[in-house]
Amino acid sequence: MDPADFFKDQLPPQRWPTIPTVLRTAYRAAGDLAKSDPILQVESAEDNKGRLISWAVDFGLKRAVENGSLPCDFRWRKFAKPTGRYLELRFSHSTASVSQVDNPKRQPRNVVFRENARLRIPGLFSELEEGEPLSGAPHFLLLHGHQELNFAHFGVPSATSKTKWAWLSRNLMNLPHEMPSEGPEAEDTDVDLDALNLLKEDIERWMKDNGDS
Repeated sequence: MDPADFFKDQLPPQRWPTIPTVLRTAYRAAGDLAKSDPILQVESAEDNKGRLISWAVDFGLKRAVENGSLPCDFRWRKFAKPTGRYLELRFSHSTASVSQVDNPKRQPRNVVFRENARLRIPGLFSELEEGEPLSGAPHFLLLHGHQELNFAHFGVPSATSKTKWAWLSRNLMNLPHEMPSEGPEAEDTDVDLDALNLLKEDIERWMKDNGDS
């Protein structure tokens, strides 16, 4: 199963322009807030501008889910070490989290939940060996620029490398500004629907057996 085809099933391309809209708004809001509050203008705050951006992006994605712009759900997950929570987008058969990175060609720094997701990849987008159990649902990463908003990609980390990608979307910041179509979405005839449906059935079975709902 091609991860690009699977991702298009989870988040139809007609909805992809929502992502750059959310990101542009978030970066602008974080910049405006920093300029308006003297507390955020000291050197130590300027060095941590990424935190403001991260919170603004989380807020924007949460609001996009709540108003229906993104066809998914969300929940807040705790890091393995009790240092805070991160936003998890929940699609019908997969999840996604968000990372600021300075280089989209490399995976973000390793943390427990991303490492666990990476280790699940070998059996998800290739045929499982007979009797080999599915170990979880696919997890995508939404990457965006660290200080400057030059790029945004959804990606699947490589199962055999801690730096490379198995799949990386086009730069979403280069998408034309489009409104999602209100009509039925065009069917992608290049997708192997049998493989897609079988993978989704395996994921549904795993989610049911593991109480992940």
